[in-house]
Amino acid sequence: MNIHASRYLDRTSRDIAQFGTEPIPAGPYYREDYFELERQAIFKRVWLNIGHICEIAEPGSFMVRLLEVAKASILITHSKDGNLRAFHNVCTHRGTRLTQETGGKRSSFTCPYHGWNFGADGELRQAPDFERFYALDKKACALPEVAVDVCGGLVFVNLDPNPKQSLRDFLGPVAGMLDQRAVAKATTFSEYVYEIDGNWKVTYDNFEENYHLRFVHPKSGHGAAGPDNPFGYPERYGFHGPHRTQTIWSNPDPQPRPFQALAFGAVVRSNAAKGFPPDARDREYFGVFPNLFLLSNPAQHFSHTVYPISATRSRGVFRLYWIGDDATASERFGREYSTATARDVHCEDVSIIEAVQAGLNSGALEHIHYQANEVLCRHLFHTVDAMVQAYKAEQGAKA
Repeated sequence: MNIHASRYLDRTSRDIAQFGTEPIPAGPYYREDYFELERQAIFKRVWLNIGHICEIAEPGSFMVRLLEVAKASILITHSKDGNLRAFHNVCTHRGTRLTQETGGKRSSFTCPYHGWNFGADGELRQAPDFERFYALDKKACALPEVAVDVCGGLVFVNLDPNPKQSLRDFLGPVAGMLDQRAVAKATTFSEYVYEIDGNWKVTYDNFEENYHLRFVHPKSGHGAAGPDNPFGYPERYGFHGPHRTQTIWSNPDPQPRPFQALAFGAVVRSNAAKGFPPDARDREYFGVFPNLFLLSNPAQHFSHTVYPISATRSRGVFRLYWIGDDATASERFGREYSTATARDVHCEDVSIIEAVQAGLNSGALEHIHYQANEVLCRHLFHTVDAMVQAYKAEQGAKA
């Protein structure tokens, strides 16, 4: 499928079968050798979300992100000239991590080992006794640069020294969709981070299928089901090159408890007053390849990124985005309750994801099976595997 092509399929459509109906090999969900191929073929080559522009909104601000999957620490700066720049967080003298901070405001960065000092533009400003480095040129000692760009308020980096695509080319039609999301306007966020004994695809897949809702979330997920859709399945699926979307079904009669109505009502009114879309029809759930989710609705505008750590371990970063600080007690209550609700639902997923991973790690299964309403999981596997096989062919041709 062309990366720029888009198509939408109703959840009952037989066209879903065009993505295959055969069992999927289990090995890629736990094998170390396959994970190494994913590292090289995907995570060191494609655009990865690492944060939001509100974290470095002011010139002079910076943030640092650890990407274990690439064995890299990335420093992103907002220079005084207004440009974002990204670098490997590594001193070009002896390889020391330049800074251990996760963010803040700085005009320069000094290596703790031998005092080499770099500007926010990555250039080496000064180094003690530099004249003793023979004919070394300071310009040759600049921090190794990393491609960085922003779409929909989200900051992405690409670790390929020569990216094959710009960010917008990589996102294709999804780029315009992200520009219209409420998250693009956010100025702050609530966050929680979790680590889990789960392969990144096992973890990610859990959050892109609703087949498990009635078994894992019988209470917390009650609002996602109703007489017209007792299992809470999405209304349709969209495929946009390597990316995917699903239109979340909206229960016309969710019947929240009184305190839930109070909390979500406060958030919806606040969001609407501050410019976040109040339209209840905004129910598109984005799966941005390889590891980002994004959803906007009147009460919650969130992102969820699943970062691989090893073949069987991942880190999830879940954020709810807001405009401005909470101005009233009701708004504070609404935001806190919204965050707690999302976290409670995700906590219910942890044990089942780890149970899946433990079973796969045993090697007992040669294959796993996806049904029609797990088509997004199947699409992710085929997208990943196509890139892995292309990389293997490329390396074989070089040998």
